[in-house]
Amino acid sequence: MNPFDVLRDSLYFFKRHLGRIAQLCLPLVILEAVLQQGVDNAVGPEGFPGYSVIVGLLVYPLYTAALILFLDARSRGEAPRTRDLLATALTLWPRFALLTALNTLLILVGLSLYFLPGLWLMVTLAFSEYLLVLRGLTPLAAMKESLNLSRGNFWRILLCILAVMGPLWLLKGVSVSVYPSPQNPVLSLLIDSVHSFLQLFTSVVLFRMFMLIEAKPDNR
Repeated sequence: MNPFDVLRDSLYFFKRHLGRIAQLCLPLVILEAVLQQGVDNAVGPEGFPGYSVIVGLLVYPLYTAALILFLDARSRGEAPRTRDLLATALTLWPRFALLTALNTLLILVGLSLYFLPGLWLMVTLAFSEYLLVLRGLTPLAAMKESLNLSRGNFWRILLCILAVMGPLWLLKGVSVSVYPSPQNPVLSLLIDSVHSFLQLFTSVVLFRMFMLIEAKPDNR
């Protein structure tokens, strides 16, 4: 399993289905950015950072679960309706939100411990969302199984994550430098929405890797 082949195939899929992915996820991505902006304006720069996490827990599980369901359907040659994907994603929201909260907490704690533990957790928990959505596992079971699937594939997964997120982090940094705070609210909303939408490519890449790893005979 070559990471560069995974990235190439994922990029081809993302470009080919960009319109459908935008139709499915972009409205919720924009809603998340609007809510985040509203919370930031309400609590101010010195406000409790946990409010932003709460906003993410409200919206992120919906569009991410819908995207995962779409990726799975397309891998089987199906073309589900947007409303059906969102309806199913809504039923998954409680478990997905709990999983997101647990993953976020563990990764943040890990990053605070000299960074490397957080990076390790980011990689080893990378498949937990797919296991919850597609295999029906509970949050804790999904986290445990993700750890099992990542064994022997750590560096491949890390390379794929950094290959996608590295340029996005750089782009975010450049946008902040070019348009420093305080930004025009509309411009800030546009930047945040575009950045969050482009991060969905990470989900496409990790889905591709998840399917390849799970298909190995020793993982069946």
